[in-house]
Amino acid sequence: MKNCVVYKKTNLTYYSYGTEGEVLVFLHGFLENSTMWKDVIKEFSPAFKIICIDLLGHGESECLGYTHTMEEMAEAVNFILESLNINNITLIGHSMGGYVAVAFAEKFTKKISKLCLLNSTTKPDTKERKENRGRAIKMAKTNYKALVNMSISNLFTIGNKEFIEKKITECRAEALKTSIQGYIACSEGMKIRTDRSHVLKEATFPKLIIAGKRDTVLSYEDILIECDETNTPLITLPNGHMSHIEDNKFMLKALMSFVKS
Repeated sequence: MKNCVVYKKTNLTYYSYGTEGEVLVFLHGFLENSTMWKDVIKEFSPAFKIICIDLLGHGESECLGYTHTMEEMAEAVNFILESLNINNITLIGHSMGGYVAVAFAEKFTKKISKLCLLNSTTKPDTKERKENRGRAIKMAKTNYKALVNMSISNLFTIGNKEFIEKKITECRAEALKTSIQGYIACSEGMKIRTDRSHVLKEATFPKLIIAGKRDTVLSYEDILIECDETNTPLITLPNGHMSHIEDNKFMLKALMSFVKS
């Protein structure tokens, strides 16, 4: 069911499914929206209450300003949960949604029952990554469609592209629904995000990272180090950054095992 709330004079959209049981909150990644969780909704809604949120500037949620920090987006997520009187959640975030999830867990720790980062990290952007985002922001202002098409293609494992070309086309179509302002605002926010590895180090709640061994966005070797440093369990999937597509069945099984643990 589609729902809308007004946060700081900005419309936020979220979707709710399932029972009144344990609450699972799903946060999509950059250039994605709540539609990415359709298989998750089908799998989990019979036993759980599902909340899927369109983050600022994505899906049907509006932009709030020139920069959407991870902290601001976490506040927006909390605003939705407050409106629903929900105070205890299992939080799952994909990519940028994971950055928002750890910002949320840092600020609203008592509301977290479990935390899962899917193809995501608590670490900030590297210098090279920040420079790449800066170039992408400039390109967004002049050739947005080409930028988005290229960005989506780069998320998938090369060997899988022909096999899942239909899925890639669908992802491109959804990504292009993100406005240029939404692209820029979230890119600026990701550039300035801070190291939140302490959130996992200090966590008293169950935590998990699910990573793609051939991820072209996040270094798998760096994820191994992060998990070791933060004492966080890791599930490794064989393909890349889009585990919900490339390794769908394995991802669903891993998530189900985690939320039921």
